Amino acid sequence: MTALTRSTTGPTRTPAQRRGAGGAGQHKRSRRRAKELAWVVVFLAPALVTIITLRIAPTVSAAMDSLYRGFPGGVQPADFSGLTNYATLFSNDMFRDTVVRTLVFNVIINPLQVALALAVAVLVTRRIAAPALWRTLIFIPATVPVVGSSIVWGIGLRPNGPINAIIEALGGNRQPFLTSPAQAMASIMVVISWIGIGYWMLFLISGLQAIPEEYMEAAKLDRAGPIRTFFSITLPLLKRPLLFVLVACTVANFVLFVPIQMLTNGGPENSTTMLMFNAYRTTFTYSSKNLGAAEVMILTVLMLVFVALQFQLLREDRPARSTR
Repeated sequence: MTALTRSTTGPTRTPAQRRGAGGAGQHKRSRRRAKELAWVVVFLAPALVTIITLRIAPTVSAAMDSLYRGFPGGVQPADFSGLTNYATLFSNDMFRDTVVRTLVFNVIINPLQVALALAVAVLVTRRIAAPALWRTLIFIPATVPVVGSSIVWGIGLRPNGPINAIIEALGGNRQPFLTSPAQAMASIMVVISWIGIGYWMLFLISGLQAIPEEYMEAAKLDRAGPIRTFFSITLPLLKRPLLFVLVACTVANFVLFVPIQMLTNGGPENSTTMLMFNAYRTTFTYSSKNLGAAEVMILTVLMLVFVALQFQLLREDRPARSTR
């Protein structure tokens, strides 16, 4: 009986043999994981190198440069000065006005662009005629390079440009869009909104289309109107796409440069000078590299604070963990 049992079940392994087999299996799993990790590194390497080279390294360099103070133009080696550059900047009334102007600009333009992009996304996802055509027409401005769009708008907003010609034809007066301190910033907002709304619209359309249709049908059965459905169902389920669009829009507008340089060059009377343009002017026009680096760091901190607030405002409510 014992022999028969041994022949049918195979030889009994000793504890040492079982440990050896387990060790061999664990070794194979470790080798497989190492191989998978190697492939992960290979595929991520280009992105990591790009991020380190174009993002992390310049940021660290700017942070270090902002702590030194040298003669403009690099005639003499810069000396370590701590926070002297920051104190110099914030003691300047013009710089403080630039910081306030940048903050006010972003407080206005970011929610405005996202709200308009969301409104357009909702409209083109309704049952309308030729929705693909409307989406294409709205997205076309985003396909035009920013430089080209700025040139076109610069021509259109001239005192003797076509927009003023239309206003005069309708019985109005010519407007100093880009030459008036009272209208220049609003004109910049119109230009960048014309460029950006179609781009942000695409992400929001994807979010709207990902909402399960069952929720909308349940709202109809409960006799909820369009407004109630939008605020009670659509917006809560759209938090992630909205957060992405708002953060991306904020970053883009904080570092806005090309339209300002091409349309107003920071004027008139510095009314469109914001931190990014001011840092460029300080670094390359006034040849003050260290002071410009300090401005870049201040801009980065303000941008991160805005983004952190947006994450806080649009965070998803997590269900409480069970204590059992």
